[in-house]
This record gives sequence, C-alpha cells and structure tokens, in this order.
Amino acid sequence: SFMMDAADNGSALNGAEMPPDPSVSRPQPQPQPQPQPQPQPQPQPEHKACPGEETWKRTQYGCSSKKGAETSPPTNEKQESVSLKKQDQMSPKRREQAEKSPRKCKTHRKVGHRHAHFLHGPSPDTHFGPKASILQNSTSIMHIQDPTSQRLTWDKPPTNVLVIKKVKDEALLEPFKELCTFLIEEKHLVVFVEKKVVDDAALAKDAKFEPIRQQLSPFREGYDELSGCIDLIVCLGGDGTLLYASSLFQTSVPPVMAFHLGSLGFLTPFKFESYRKEVTNVIEGDARIILRSRLKVKVVKELKTAEVERQYQVQDNGLAPQSHIDNEAGNVFMQVLHVLNEVVVDRGPSSYLSNVDLYLDGRLITSVQGDGVIVSTPTGSTAYAAAAGASMMHPNVPAIMITPICPHSLSFRPIVVPAGMELKIMLSPDTRNAAWVSFDGRRRQEIQHTDSITVTTSCYPVPSICCHDLVYDWFESLAECLHWNVRKKQSRFEEITDSSDTEC
Repeated sequence: SFMMDAADNGSALNGAEMPPDPSVSRPQPQPQPQPQPQPQPQPQPEHKACPGEETWKRTQYGCSSKKGAETSPPTNEKQESVSLKKQDQMSPKRREQAEKSPRKCKTHRKVGHRHAHFLHGPSPDTHFGPKASILQNSTSIMHIQDPTSQRLTWDKPPTNVLVIKKVKDEALLEPFKELCTFLIEEKHLVVFVEKKVVDDAALAKDAKFEPIRQQLSPFREGYDELSGCIDLIVCLGGDGTLLYASSLFQTSVPPVMAFHLGSLGFLTPFKFESYRKEVTNVIEGDARIILRSRLKVKVVKELKTAEVERQYQVQDNGLAPQSHIDNEAGNVFMQVLHVLNEVVVDRGPSSYLSNVDLYLDGRLITSVQGDGVIVSTPTGSTAYAAAAGASMMHPNVPAIMITPICPHSLSFRPIVVPAGMELKIMLSPDTRNAAWVSFDGRRRQEIQHTDSITVTTSCYPVPSICCHDLVYDWFESLAECLHWNVRKKQSRFEEITDSSDTEC
C-alpha cells in the first residue's frame, strides 16, 4: 500500500498517470458482448502545475485575459477513463514496454515544444502520397536541440579559468589586472595565462599586482597541453583572441566568454564595464550559449626523405602541437587541424592564376581559376568570405560555404553545401605554380601538386556564451560592427495633393 501511494504521489507531481505496477495484480477488464459500466475512478491527488502549464492551458482551451468566457478543461475522471481504454487496447508486448519506461507529462511535452523562437525548421513529413516514403535507417535521423534552449550548465563548479589577452596592447593591462584580481581573490579560481603575458615588463613593474602575478599559472602554446584542465575561457580583446583560443583546443573546447576590447569585436558581445556581474552569472550557470561549428581539416603531404620531414616538424613546433601530427606509412605526412573561421587556398607570391580542383564526396565538381578559394563556416561568413562576396549566415545554420577569390569567370558565384559533406582540394595537374594555404590566418604553408586538403565539419564546436541571446547578439554585431543596411531614411511627402504620380 505504501509503494502504491508513493507512486501515485510521484505521478501527481509530474502531472501524469503512472503505468500499472507489474508486481501488483490488477484485474483486466474482459470483453463482454454487452457493454459493462466502467469502474469508478479513484480520487487523484491534487495536480501540481508544471512551469508554463497555465500559459499552455489558456492557449489550448481558448482562455484569454481579454475575454471572460472560458472553456473548462477535461476533468480527471475523463482523462483516467481515456487512459484505461488506451491501456486495454494495447498489445501485451506494448503494455510491457509501457510499464518499463516511465511516461512524461503530456503538459510538459506540449509546453516544451512551444517556444517563441524555434530556429530549426519543423521535422519534415517522410511520407509522400499514398505509397512513397523515405527509406529509414540508423543514419537518417539527426536529433538537433532547439538553439533557443541551449543554456550553460556545470556538472561541477568551475575551478580553472584561462584568460586570453590581446598582445601588444597596453590599454588592456588595467582590465587584465582587474579581471585576474577578481577571479583569484573573490572567486578563488586558478587562472591560466600565456607565459609571455606573465613575463610582460609592464606587469612586472607593478608592485601592487605582484602578489597576483605570482599566483598566475603560465603556459606555452605548443608545449603545454590545456585540454582537460580548463573549465572556462575569458577573452580580452577582439575577434582574434577568440580565434586564438579556438586554436589552443583541437578537441573539446570549454565555454568561451569574450569581452569587446579590440577593434572590430564581431564575436565579442560583452562589455567590460559589467564584467563582475557577467562573470558571476556564467560561473553560476546562468547563461545562454551558441555552438559555433568548426572545420576539421586534414593536410596530406608527400615528403621526399625523412630528413625533410624532421625539418618540417621543427619549423612548425609551437604552431602545430605534436599530438595532432600523424605520420602515415611511407613518406606521407598528415596534419589535422580544427579551425573556426575559414581555410584559405590562394596563389601566394606567384603572379599566375591558381588552378585548384574541388571534389565533393569524391566527385569533381569544378576547378577554381583565380586568386584562390575560401572554405568557411557560418561564423566565418562575416570575415574574409564576406569581403569576397559571400552571403552572411547565422552561426546556427549547419552548412559549409565555398567562396572563390576573384575568379576569372563571370558565372562563378559562392555556394553553400550541407555540413555533412566532405570537400577535397587539390592542385590541378596543368596548374603553372604551387598554392598556399592558411587556417584562420595562421600556420601558412605551401601546397604542391601531390598534396591534398580535406575539409569536413568538426564534431567539436566552440560554445560561445551569449550576452543576450543568439539571435539578438548576431544582428547587433551586424549593425554595430559592419553597419549592415545603414542608409539615410527616405523622407515622406509633406502633403498629398493628388493621387497621380505625374503632373501635366
């Protein structure tokens, strides 16, 4: 009896009826030739409304604050009667599965799907006409969370914070010292900073900041592995600081909070004046995040001898961590990188046109003859790609953008392909010169005829923390940084004397 009461109380709190307990025998109604009276339902405990249920009820039953007339919702007796009928119509196997898996509250399900902004389109119908449908398989279904419900949560309280400061900018010394002092003395966090920032002569001269400087944990790019020990990233500067923070983590990226202290600041929505309040909210888990997709790039090169290979690795030491460089069989060298903005292939110092072939999923689609080609993420659509004539795309759109750079063609327009496609770039056999490739403006290197670049969507996005929400922040950046659609307003007519557009 105690177990049944506890189950009933738990179901009442969730707003749904629990399925019958298999350990308790319950008589099942037998089909009779003549209709039998339904058993009287037991009184149910008082239902506790879930968040948003009142709003959903007003929408469902036609209630409105402006109208006094209301339509009463169905009673508990009717709901239980319908539920018993549905259980009686279930097959034994279906009833057994329903008893094992707990059911969610219908109100929760319906309220959960009612959002003011739902950025992903509705799930399409997979049945076409009376007889056609899409073949169902394990890879045909992709579950995407509603972007408006993406909120930050901590499994454990954060302890280690990485602070990225824009280098060679003395105006950021005071904000940097204020933030580090706040994180160490008030929030009791471990702060990681680049070694060259800790060794800055301007910071060493400040005797008041010296106790805080001694508590900073320095690291060196390419030598110290940060993956797995950083809980939060705080950027002070412009968009370059966020791109640099992304390059430090070639797998899972911690949440990134970027303050606008640089020149452009398209990716840095926070103002430093309110850093105490904003950082506290993020540490407490009260923040929205936007997942900025990255590109996974594989550069495969053929090396002539092992000596050339060793020289190549020494030159890239500090730029490409050794853990992300793989040596395949023979004389093949492969480098794997994850970039946030774009991969740029250009003609470099040569005066000739570059001629590269583009393959999508192993099929040649076109050859680019011009200054080069840009393969970018939606985040990178407002960077170099926008200057080359591409459309600006919201970061939540799953896609890869291909934009030619000054193509020697009147009909080569930028294109957008699905995020799941694999793009391969190689030099055309008849090209006159080599090409150069860069990744988010860094790690620039030469590409020969036998080399290849493979680009896909990375499974490790950058979780960027929003200041307001992911829609408002993006349009505010378009207006403030790029002055999108800024134009003097057209003045209206002072007085209308005639409906005719022309005068005789």
